[in-house]
Amino acid sequence: MSQYSSKWLKVSEPFPHVLHVELARAPVNAFSVEFWTAYGKLFDTLTEDGYDVRALVVSSAFPKIFTAGIDLSDLSGQGAIVSANSPDNARAAMQTRKQLLAFQSAIGAPERTPFPVIAALHGHVIGLGVDIIGPCDIRYAASNTSFIIKATPDIGTLAFLPKITGNHSLVRELTYTSRPFSAAEAEKFGLVSKVVAGGREEVIKEALELAKVVAAKSPVAVASAKHLITHSRDHTVAENLASTAAWNAAALQTNDIAANLQAALGKQKASFPPLAVPTKSKL
Repeated sequence: MSQYSSKWLKVSEPFPHVLHVELARAPVNAFSVEFWTAYGKLFDTLTEDGYDVRALVVSSAFPKIFTAGIDLSDLSGQGAIVSANSPDNARAAMQTRKQLLAFQSAIGAPERTPFPVIAALHGHVIGLGVDIIGPCDIRYAASNTSFIIKATPDIGTLAFLPKITGNHSLVRELTYTSRPFSAAEAEKFGLVSKVVAGGREEVIKEALELAKVVAAKSPVAVASAKHLITHSRDHTVAENLASTAAWNAAALQTNDIAANLQAALGKQKASFPPLAVPTKSKL
């Protein structure tokens, strides 16, 4: 997987069709412009290349911290924060908006992939860390995980949390106060679906086992489900049903259905071809 690893992103394939991405910018995974750009590019490149990944786990390489959030010194140096001394603050603000949209797009890249992305959380998840996990399909947390929402979450937290959790009152409380909250509390209001006893090693193991289960399914079925669940989040029931009918008019023509039935009748494990044909550069 060396072609996908980069300076601060370690990519491995511990099981067939299952990737593990580790955030590895020492000492605390503070996100600079270069870091978040590489993060978004990784997910988009995997999709564009047609690499046969069917589930992906993202974690930190450091046991005690997932991420400390944004590297503010780097952002300031890159001009991503509007200066009060700008000769024209309106133009500076437009440039900041452009950069924030690029930032949001990069952090939101997991939602654009056809494969599920599973966040394996451990240690401290601070500020941008909460933005990062919102676009992930599934979130597991080690019991030692602690979360903090920063006062100005503009990269995804306020867009995702009210829709992926079940307690608006608590979302507001945690946002307004920036108080730390535990993995147990995160599970209680739906931010994570499972709390794993232990730390980094334990939660990664559980997440990879889940990824193996997902990777064994039809990639057409999984990609379709991901698309339709995401569509359902942002549309009415009637709109989603109409979209599902249109989508499945094509998706149900897959040969994976017959392959799955044949395998079940023969009491064998089904095998499915890749979702996409690799580009010429990968052939």
